[in-house]
Amino acid sequence: MKVLIIEDETAASENLIAMLQEIDGEIEVLKVLESVQQSVRWLSSNPAPDLIFMDIHLSDGSAFTLFQEIDVKTPIVFTTAYDQYALDAFTVNSVDYLLKPIKTSELARALNKFKQWGKADVMAYLERMVNMIPAKKQEQEYQSLLLVPVRDKLVPVELNEVVCIYNTGRKTQIYLQDGQVMVYNKSLDSIVATLNPSKFFRANKQYIVARKFIKEIVIWFDSRLLVSMPIELPEPLFVSKNRASEFKMWMTM
Repeated sequence: MKVLIIEDETAASENLIAMLQEIDGEIEVLKVLESVQQSVRWLSSNPAPDLIFMDIHLSDGSAFTLFQEIDVKTPIVFTTAYDQYALDAFTVNSVDYLLKPIKTSELARALNKFKQWGKADVMAYLERMVNMIPAKKQEQEYQSLLLVPVRDKLVPVELNEVVCIYNTGRKTQIYLQDGQVMVYNKSLDSIVATLNPSKFFRANKQYIVARKFIKEIVIWFDSRLLVSMPIELPEPLFVSKNRASEFKMWMTM
């Protein structure tokens, strides 16, 4: 069995690989991908695996946005630490749903369930998925502004004025080109899912960055990328070593 793992936490993907090999030594892990956009590119240019293990929260947003970009023709086992997403997972008819930390017994159950599927089961699964997944996003469907609550008002903020969006762990802040900083009550995961991926990039767990405002990229000593912006930021904006190649590709698209 050939499987694909879509997971942005290295420890989680390594643990999953170890458990898969323990359960069935003939399972081949084709690739570990960390983001929606990596997954779109890989699935678009490689033969489909037999099964996908997919975390719901990825480095550049919700995994469900993947289904708006391409037609996924492979059964999926969703993995996540957040059980409130179970309903969404089953909306696209996953083979199974595993809550982190994953137990070997639950992983074995999911694999056995999939192995019992015949060709007719897989075809029926794919048909249900096609009927239930939202239509692919077109350029005009991406947000052009954010409505930011300020006291008793909602202030429209044009996305073409947004330099970056930063999360402190407690709150999200929008940094504008004029130096203004606005507090926004949404997570980076929910925000990035609505943004045009050709214009905005989830650089790390703290930052979403706008391409048009990137001034300079410095290759750091540990192969991370230090991104310079035209305004002062609360902390340096680094792109991790694991995402550096994807970031450079995005910059040149």
